[in-house]
Amino acid sequence: MDVHAAATGDSHEHETEALQVKRVRLLASLTLIGGIGLLLALPFALRAGAEFFLPVTAALVIAIALVPVLEWFERRGVPPKLSAALCVLVFLAVSIFALAAIIIPAIDWVALIPKRIHRVTDALAPLLDLYSSLQKFIDRTASQIAISADKTRTVRLETPNSMLDLVTASAPHAAVQLFFALLVIFFFLAGWTGMRKRTIVSRGSFEGALTTARVIQQVVAATSTYIGTITIINITLGAITAAILWALGMDSPLMWGGIVAVLNYIPYLGPIAAALLLAFGGLMTFVDPWAAVLPPVIFISLHLIEANAITPMIVGKRIEVNPLLILVSLSFWAWVWGTTGALLAVPLLIIFKTIFTAAGVPDIAGFLFEDGTLTHVGEEEDRQDSTLVVSGESPEIGTKV
Repeated sequence: MDVHAAATGDSHEHETEALQVKRVRLLASLTLIGGIGLLLALPFALRAGAEFFLPVTAALVIAIALVPVLEWFERRGVPPKLSAALCVLVFLAVSIFALAAIIIPAIDWVALIPKRIHRVTDALAPLLDLYSSLQKFIDRTASQIAISADKTRTVRLETPNSMLDLVTASAPHAAVQLFFALLVIFFFLAGWTGMRKRTIVSRGSFEGALTTARVIQQVVAATSTYIGTITIINITLGAITAAILWALGMDSPLMWGGIVAVLNYIPYLGPIAAALLLAFGGLMTFVDPWAAVLPPVIFISLHLIEANAITPMIVGKRIEVNPLLILVSLSFWAWVWGTTGALLAVPLLIIFKTIFTAAGVPDIAGFLFEDGTLTHVGEEEDRQDSTLVVSGESPEIGTKV
């Protein structure tokens, strides 16, 4: 009788465990389906609501990067709100100086285009002739298969009549978004210390609080380290480029240095755009085509040295991201938010990767073929970081793939 009761109890326990496993997998399936649906819908929502999501996201990334500056002020006894205001003023002053150094000379360059465009056309005459021949061939081919003329339609695009019209039309909207972003930065930084403390204390366990503190610290450290280091590298690259262009006699070298520094924030595509703009500027400045080639060639040489030696040596020791992930992030955010999204692509990738490293990412293969639903990247590193946080030491930043 006891043997039968024991067997019945074991059978009931096995059935309970099997039911529990099925329940867990069912919940994981629903979560996975919901997550896939969210991932598919999120890009379109972000793109449709760009007027709200873009300034908020950009402001949050900038605010996270300014947290070390905020903490530097607070360690010296400056009140949180005043520290936040000082951070906003520093960021605003640097941004205004950079934009003024680029935009004011750029307006003069745009005004010179009608006068100097013949230099560009003369230098590019062989390429233009080739393009013209190719265009004529395409037109002849298309005319043979074209539909009747009465079915064609003429599309007319209304464009601003001048640069002043374009600036006048877009300035109020840009000013509102900028003001909104500055408010987000200020209030985020003003409440940062209290918000971080409440987030950590509200955890239900010591391990949860420790994990939360570690994630917050790693996100801030990784983001601020990347943006700060890349900013210094880009400013140095822009300054060297400007100095060389000044020595070559090119007009507005400070503007070109600023363009190089800004575009270099965009991986891969930014340097290509900077080289093309320098080539166009060189053709407008120098009569000799070989002299006009020097600015882009010099910049490409400097960029190759920076991208293959300087940046990996400085940034690669702390932050290492797969180039494929950078390309995917760059194409995604550029599609969603254009040029501004491309500028935010790498910082957002670092933030998400740091969070997923600590919280875990969906293990699709494990879910389909095994029992796992989450996998943690760098669990051994996280345990070491936990020990360092408990002992009061600062963990080393690492976002290795």
